[in-house]
Amino acid sequence: MLADKHNFDLSALDGPHSVMHSVEQPPSWLNTTYTINICRPLVPDSNVKKDERCPGPTRVCAIERLVHEETTTISRVIPIAGDLQNFDGGSLLDATYTRLRTAPSPADQAREGIRVELHGGYYNKRKQRAVVEFLCDPDVTGVEEEEESALDVYRRAEEGGNGTTKATKPLVFKKYGPEGAKGEVDVLTLEWRTKFACENVEGGGKEKGSWGFFTWFIIIGFLSIATYLIFGSWLNYNRYGARGWDLLPHGDTIRDVPYLVKDWSRRVFNTVQDSGSRGGYSAV
Repeated sequence: MLADKHNFDLSALDGPHSVMHSVEQPPSWLNTTYTINICRPLVPDSNVKKDERCPGPTRVCAIERLVHEETTTISRVIPIAGDLQNFDGGSLLDATYTRLRTAPSPADQAREGIRVELHGGYYNKRKQRAVVEFLCDPDVTGVEEEEESALDVYRRAEEGGNGTTKATKPLVFKKYGPEGAKGEVDVLTLEWRTKFACENVEGGGKEKGSWGFFTWFIIIGFLSIATYLIFGSWLNYNRYGARGWDLLPHGDTIRDVPYLVKDWSRRVFNTVQDSGSRGGYSAV
């Protein structure tokens, strides 16, 4: 992913990753699972009914479940992002990348990483969008266990646990709701901590290399010689009707180059051989 001439390699995060957000609605829980694959479309589970999963090209999918005691009911399936132009109301993924250190916002500039915006989703006559902020954390790969849901915390407390969340996980749900000037777009915001969002860590961001002075020098020299030969050949052909080697400017010299090199090599060889035959002493 290229952002402001800086390449972030997030291929290590390939595959489906999920984060859950639970809201208590006594006597039930509303549990929404957000699943994302940053590298490629999610692979639909053939064992799941078509109306209970997002369509094939989806990159970010939300599945909302109503949990009551031992009963779970799927209430909504929302394709948030992907190349969904062939589905009702959908559009292209149209991913955009922002390097946080060079972003306009001072708050972003204080952080290291990349912001990825994914589009294409459409649900209930509303456009959808996903914003994923990959933040630099040298100690985390980003593929550790996903964030624990509030429902799991509640159940652990009911079973005699302390009812507190486990250590913070790399992929975290931030918010989901209407945004835009008129609130016309539903936006999912996720935060993903990973060492691959660091700019100076192996496997993370790498500055896009540029050609150095000597590279440009060689290219310019090659083009200059090629231009000289082509123009000179054209001139000799039109002015003198030259053919073959005579077409080339200074054709005689160019034709003699192999012989000159051979003669020079022979002289060098003879000089070295003569020096070695004196046993290391100089001639008087």
